[in-house]
Amino acid sequence: MKIFVQLLLLLTIPIHAFALSPAELVKEAIDYWRGKTSYTEAQMTINRDDWKRTMKFQSWTMGTDKTLVRFTEPAKDAGSASLKNDNKMWSYSPKVNKVIKIPPSMMGQSWMGSDFSYNDLAKADDIVKRYSHKLLNEEERDAHKFYTVESIPLENAPVVWGKEILVIRDDYIIFKHQFFDQDMKLVKELTAEEIAPMGGKLIAKVIRMKNVEEKNEWTEIVHSKAEFGIEISNNVFTLSYLRNPRNL
Repeated sequence: MKIFVQLLLLLTIPIHAFALSPAELVKEAIDYWRGKTSYTEAQMTINRDDWKRTMKFQSWTMGTDKTLVRFTEPAKDAGSASLKNDNKMWSYSPKVNKVIKIPPSMMGQSWMGSDFSYNDLAKADDIVKRYSHKLLNEEERDAHKFYTVESIPLENAPVVWGKEILVIRDDYIIFKHQFFDQDMKLVKELTAEEIAPMGGKLIAKVIRMKNVEEKNEWTEIVHSKAEFGIEISNNVFTLSYLRNPRNL
């Protein structure tokens, strides 16, 4: 009976609680967010001291290297889209019917005037491949374990940041993601504002990217729909589909 109780208690421990290396923890967190494939619908609000802008978009992902985001509202932005396929990225503007290739040097630049960069949009796994990782802290609160991981770029890695710090919950939800410049000064911070079940699992339903130096500058994304592990055609991640969603 004692052995049975011990086994029962063991089975009630989340599988995520078992020890992972810092690198594995970061990879699992990135993989958890995207899944093998995903489709989401969301609203993005950009806030500044003297103005506020709201847009809606759809996004599709496949693995860690394919992402398409297409805006649906407001009318002036509808059809604008961004595509990432492997290490290449393009942006499409329906106003001029033109596709522009985004060079690697600009992947860290603002996306659609927001506090998110092109790299943030793609949720690329650069941080997995091009960084070393160190566990800084481990704590328990609200019936969960939280792991703080410091990620430092490998020598000569083509990345923008001097370092990144992630706070990852034991179910792989990223609660906080801080970005530091080459002088190790905190520049911006991504936080999970609301966790909710969507698409069959818990996700960060509301996320906010904040400019640290400007308190009133932030961009918030609120997800209204999320699906994971769905069938998505490879043709979605092509320049033809980027220009025209009917070309599938």
